[in-house]
Amino acid sequence: MRLDKTSLAASLQLLGLVAASPVPQSYGSGGEDSAARAATVVSAFKTGFTGYETYAFGYDELLPISNGKSNSFGGWGATAVDALDTAIIMGVPDIVEKILDYIPTINFAKPADNAQISLFETTIRYIGGFLAAYDLLKGPAANMAPSDSSKVDALLTQATYLANNLSYAFNTSTGIPHNGLFLNNQTTTTDTTNGLATIGTLVLEWTRLSDLTGDQTYTQLTQKAESYLLSPKPASSEPWPGLVGTNVDIATGLFQDASGGWQGGDDSFYEYLIKMYVYDNTRFGAYKDRWVLAADSTIAHLTSHPSTRPDLTFVAEFNGQNLSLNSQHLACFDGGNFILGGLVLGEQKYIDYGLQLVAGCEDTYNQTATGIGPDGFSWDPNNVPADQQAFFEKAGYYITGSAYILRPEVLESFYYAYIVTGDQKYRDWSWNGISAILNNTRTGSGFAELQNVNVVGGGGFNDFQDSFFFAEVLKYAYLIHAPDADYQVKNSKDQLFVFNTEAHPVKVAKVL
Repeated sequence: MRLDKTSLAASLQLLGLVAASPVPQSYGSGGEDSAARAATVVSAFKTGFTGYETYAFGYDELLPISNGKSNSFGGWGATAVDALDTAIIMGVPDIVEKILDYIPTINFAKPADNAQISLFETTIRYIGGFLAAYDLLKGPAANMAPSDSSKVDALLTQATYLANNLSYAFNTSTGIPHNGLFLNNQTTTTDTTNGLATIGTLVLEWTRLSDLTGDQTYTQLTQKAESYLLSPKPASSEPWPGLVGTNVDIATGLFQDASGGWQGGDDSFYEYLIKMYVYDNTRFGAYKDRWVLAADSTIAHLTSHPSTRPDLTFVAEFNGQNLSLNSQHLACFDGGNFILGGLVLGEQKYIDYGLQLVAGCEDTYNQTATGIGPDGFSWDPNNVPADQQAFFEKAGYYITGSAYILRPEVLESFYYAYIVTGDQKYRDWSWNGISAILNNTRTGSGFAELQNVNVVGGGGFNDFQDSFFFAEVLKYAYLIHAPDADYQVKNSKDQLFVFNTEAHPVKVAKVL
């Protein structure tokens, strides 16, 4: 038998494992007032960060139920780095100052316990986080910068130092990097392949670093690796124009399969194609062309409507030209990405399609007992579990992964939908989503992952507070209600900032 959220917190308090502050019963009191809603999200940010600061500062994550700490990403304080630009945007100076004081002390030459680190994860969290904070504090959030400018300059210094330490990953016969690295002795894992997303989600951060430092090495390394993805071989790895397989041989640059989609493992490759064009349309026109191919092929070949809910639109996965009617919470960024592409290209068809995808992902939230969408779902009518048949008839999908691990993608797409339409319903959808998330995940000294979104109360917790909860979930939930600013996405082809896949906003090199 599982304890519900409130009972669990109370029991842990009796055991002395968590602070005796009560778990809030409702985060949904903001009405339709945007300022009140934004303030509520800031309050949640402060709550979660205070728990991290109290029990785990300098480690990567807080374990909010046991008040423990965890290192998943090198032990360099991933939560602090992921939270920094959100604290800047929200205007929380004490947290900004705390993190800025900490960042120069990080030793990127030695991960905690000499652990293996991911080139991809380290890039999107740390390098992306440093560069975003630097761009904000040197630009539209200069009022949040400390009087000691060296603290801001340290962000670029540390990003450069880290990239230099990571650069040996690209020392391969093709220039395709290894993803698994041991920095303590500058070695890599023995993997012979790397993945589409883990190769194709480096170029934005490393190009921004080149542009800020004047050292073109960083962008050259990542563009060389990306070149194998932009011109995929063999031809069989591209079953439809722009849609490619997942695994690439590091020694040859050849794709090893023709399976993929917009789900985890592939997702942010497609995301960055259009975002590189937003970053600089002169240098990255070819990336845009590949995104257009992928977007058009997705609309033509991967669009799917559940048999019991033909009003919903999802994107299927593929193996060659065979479809798999499965998706993930991770894939729900796709609506926002199509909307961004439509904005910067002036193509309404991409905006309209993106809004359909946004509505489909919103419906996955509507149908569960918690009001939060599942980690994995399917609408294949031939594989419905007997105990989910009634749910499938009603919802149009059945659950293949019941957890909620503090993911942001649905809120992210609500944000883009609101920007392009100005329709209040997307603010309301976002508010419903973040209210459900905060009310169900709040426990102990922070917010924890849920085990089952289709059980009232979430079916129990995983004792873990992910760093991207601060970088992404709370940022997107805040921005949709916040006043306009240079770092906000614009309802225009002219964007001043572009968000990396961890929701760190970096300044564009060239406005379209």
